[in-house]
Amino acid sequence: MKQTEMINKTKQWVKNQLLEEKTGHDWQHIRRVTKQAEEMAEVEGADKLVVTLAALTHDLIDDKVVESEEQGLQMVNQWFSEIGLSDTERNHIINIITSMSFKGGNNKAMTTLEGKIVQDADRLDALGAIGIARTFIYSGSKGQPMYDPALSVRDSMTLEEYRNGQSSAINHFYEKLLKLKDLMNTEEGKRIASVRHTFMEEFLEQFYDEWGNE
Repeated sequence: MKQTEMINKTKQWVKNQLLEEKTGHDWQHIRRVTKQAEEMAEVEGADKLVVTLAALTHDLIDDKVVESEEQGLQMVNQWFSEIGLSDTERNHIINIITSMSFKGGNNKAMTTLEGKIVQDADRLDALGAIGIARTFIYSGSKGQPMYDPALSVRDSMTLEEYRNGQSSAINHFYEKLLKLKDLMNTEEGKRIASVRHTFMEEFLEQFYDEWGNE
């Protein structure tokens, strides 16, 4: 199977897996991340097939989206076998998508150019206007409040605390989003992140102004 066909088939397959996704990790998120990653791969001279397939499948093994990361990984591996991906390419992609999630800041650093690009592209979609919108959608899906001044920002967390501890949409800015600018891997990622970071800071200033004092 040619690379273009592999990519097109995978796009449709991933889209079908995420039809009912309502937490901000839906097909439109995947579409944006993939487009951003492909653009960065072109600039950086990275392996386009690895970058594209990793971007397309990265959320299918994430516990924010699937009930079992292990089952998700088996499903992705089976798909890669079906489309005829080589073992080298498959192992590279699996290594990327199992390592790239923020996970409360507990994840390991990416070691390949392709991994750094896909991670940056995913993190960029958590910043700026889209990042703000996704934060409130995700918090609502978890039953968390928009803002609660009584809830303290958590500085350090285990993965369990990060996933299931009590927080709010606004606290998530400090627990994750505002940290991402300094965690970007590529120069292009850093450039875009800086602009979107500033936008989020301006949003928070406006939010607190409208919220008022209790």
